[in-house]
Amino acid sequence: MSTLICGSIAYDTIMVFKDQFKNHILPDKLHILNVAFLVPDLRREFGGCAGNIAYSLKMLGGDPLIMATVGGDHAPYTTRLDKLGLARTHVREVADTFTAQAFITTDLDDNQITAFHPGAMNFSHQNHVGDAKGVKLGIVAPDGRDGMIQHAREFHAAGIPFIFDPGQGLPMFNGEDLMNFINIASYVTVNDYEAQLLQERTGKTLAQIAGQVKALIVTLGAKGSEIYAGGKKFDIPCVKPAAVLDPTGCGDAFRAGLLYGITHGLDWAVTGRLASLIGSLKIAQRGPQNHSFTRDSIAALYRENFGAAPW
Repeated sequence: MSTLICGSIAYDTIMVFKDQFKNHILPDKLHILNVAFLVPDLRREFGGCAGNIAYSLKMLGGDPLIMATVGGDHAPYTTRLDKLGLARTHVREVADTFTAQAFITTDLDDNQITAFHPGAMNFSHQNHVGDAKGVKLGIVAPDGRDGMIQHAREFHAAGIPFIFDPGQGLPMFNGEDLMNFINIASYVTVNDYEAQLLQERTGKTLAQIAGQVKALIVTLGAKGSEIYAGGKKFDIPCVKPAAVLDPTGCGDAFRAGLLYGITHGLDWAVTGRLASLIGSLKIAQRGPQNHSFTRDSIAALYRENFGAAPW
């Protein structure tokens, strides 16, 4: 049975400025800001939440189905999906648009200036959950606002359990919107900052939100994560990575572990640890889709870190 991943597909163009922004931005001239940064290092990565989650879930042995929208410049990405064996049956091209893309400039202090163009992502509501067959579990990840609302409603109407993962899209929704998601979702996952914002906008505590769903998962970066499920709280440790190179896409790698664990009936302690392990592998590589592993290597690493195999 498949896992339907509703979310974005995007290109990430990442540039490195070999200096500090503060040396070139005059505080008293911000009202007439006009700066140019020489960026000798540039790379283009395949990204977007749906693409990133599917990438890791496929390596785990899951059966991900991507539901996303792309623009006329999609060929490099969809060719890559074909090579990875990721079905693009529900990847829709929207005419006269660009695929969503982020342009990120980073300085030597790891400060970032980012411009994001949503492009085809704004038309994600043209896809419908009902078009995908044999779906056992779903996730509503960051995407166009209308698409996220529609896909959540369609999962609920079809009786398909799903994770609500607002991510960087959370600011698009007010408290009522967010409660509508929570009331029909089976699971909610956020990072610690998003958890705070979620509480402020809904007026609900984490305990109250957890009481509305089967599980609430809160990631805490280097401090691990917390899973609230069945009236219990599971403290999930962070797996020490081989290196800390790039956090981009770590949350998506973590969510792939969650989806695998839920689909295969693993208990929450194992599911959380598996997700933590996948996230640690990703942070040791630059870009959201350049880490690699096999089921055997994951089982060995899991045993090394936690004393027993996950399956």
